[in-house]
Amino acid sequence: MLQLFVGDIYSLLNFMSFLRWLFIGLAVLGLIYMRYTQPDLHRPFKVPLIIPIIFCATSFFMVFLSLYSDPINTGIGFAISLTGIPAYYIFIVFDRRPKWIQRCI
Repeated sequence: MLQLFVGDIYSLLNFMSFLRWLFIGLAVLGLIYMRYTQPDLHRPFKVPLIIPIIFCATSFFMVFLSLYSDPINTGIGFAISLTGIPAYYIFIVFDRRPKWIQRCI
């Protein structure tokens, strides 16, 4: 539906690639954090710490590079992602949801 407003699929991909690398980097950073805060947690496999550190550095470099090279499209992509905040508050945060929303969920 968003493509109707953008008009070009490649522009939409440019808007969202910034956010994709940001969230992937934050997820891997969270894994590094968990490795230190919960060292006794069972993990199916363990990689050397340098690999997620290099991955985080690379993904954040790509985020900053897109901010530097094309700040307008990056800002548009960030604004598009902010449109999900009202839905988050309606469906997740509020304890008193309307009855019709509770029935849908």
